[in-house]
Amino acid sequence: MSTLYLPAQLRDLTDGNDGLHLEGERVNDVLRSLRERYPKTTGWLTDEQGRLRPHVKVFLNGEVVGLDDRVDAQDEIRILPAISGGADEAELLVGTRKGLFVLRGERGAAMDVAARAFEGQEVEYAIKDPRTGTYFASVTNPYFGPRIYFTSDPAGKWDHGEGPAFPEDTGATVTRIWRIEPAEEDGVLYAGVAPAALFRSKDGGRSWELNRPLWDVPGREKWEGGAGGLCLHSIATWPDDPSKLAIGISAAGVWITDDGGESWHQAVEGLVPRYVPEDARATNTSFCVHNMYRSPVEPTTLYMQFHGGVYRSDDAGETWQDIGSRGDLPSDFGFPMVVDPRSADRAWVIPLVADVDRVTPEGKVRVFTTGDRGESWQASSDGLPQDDAYLTILRQAFCHDGQQPLGLYFGATSGEVFGSSDEGATWATVASRLPPVLSVRAG
Repeated sequence: MSTLYLPAQLRDLTDGNDGLHLEGERVNDVLRSLRERYPKTTGWLTDEQGRLRPHVKVFLNGEVVGLDDRVDAQDEIRILPAISGGADEAELLVGTRKGLFVLRGERGAAMDVAARAFEGQEVEYAIKDPRTGTYFASVTNPYFGPRIYFTSDPAGKWDHGEGPAFPEDTGATVTRIWRIEPAEEDGVLYAGVAPAALFRSKDGGRSWELNRPLWDVPGREKWEGGAGGLCLHSIATWPDDPSKLAIGISAAGVWITDDGGESWHQAVEGLVPRYVPEDARATNTSFCVHNMYRSPVEPTTLYMQFHGGVYRSDDAGETWQDIGSRGDLPSDFGFPMVVDPRSADRAWVIPLVADVDRVTPEGKVRVFTTGDRGESWQASSDGLPQDDAYLTILRQAFCHDGQQPLGLYFGATSGEVFGSSDEGATWATVASRLPPVLSVRAG
């Protein structure tokens, strides 16, 4: 018999039972067995014609399937409500200092809290893996430390695997998990942690292994952390080529591998560390990257928010050129950044005043976009607070939803989340009075 898992909102129909063992050679047969055992489920998953309802998805061992797909004993079938009602619907995963909030609703409008998890714990980062529909969350318990959790239903039960954890011989302890990133290979994930290290999972997040070549790279003992510690927060994969990877570390710069992580080299040419005296820059080893993204349509193009400076690379991250200090931006200091998934010429930033005053300049919340690779920047503020609004937006708290037109979302440490359904032309408050926001990602 296969095992069927229902979303939390349907478990009342099965007297609260989950993990139901049901007979059937195909998915449709299993659902028929469900209806026979629990008649109240009739009509919830399939319509009167026996067709799967349009906003219901069936996952068989993590893969989306249809009613006619075959199932075997020991298979796991999961039923999930799909965020697929059209271009006007969205799901946001908002990590905060007091748990994970799942927001759902109309794009560019007020959204509802559909679920909350990990109450009272810091959720540094949460994503939904588009390959499998699995949700992942980086959670730091104040007593028991950080772990990566996963689930097929964010309103239901979350599980955690083994690690990431350093081998004993390193003498190190994971203090925070900054980033979880799907890799180019099926089932593979990366995690960036503090102290700065890269972990890899080959089994969908159930177990993790340290990348030793990066950990053992010569000169590591000279690395220094930024205000957030020594952290690996940016992971830029190369579409369809798992051998190539670029990572960003605060404050050890950009590191690149072309052989799947067997060897690494630093790539900081062109970056100007203005926080270091000019006469000491030639020997400086501290390059404080705040954020970095690769263009998925032109992988040689990367954008970076630096500790004082917005940069672009046209050669896969090997060299960098300043695109933020020409006068269009009120400040080139900041953390959050988004790169257009369909155009390598377009990116967005949200400037902050400076490292000594990390709030929005002039008390105005503005998002700046470039459509010409940083040659010019234009401000967008329609619908955003413009009077005495001194907000702080952290590095992982800005994202896009991949839809057409592109939706943009960001959250502030003051507890508001803002959204745009028209690529930043206009904005709305989609949630307020949340705990301080650490990350925002579209599901």
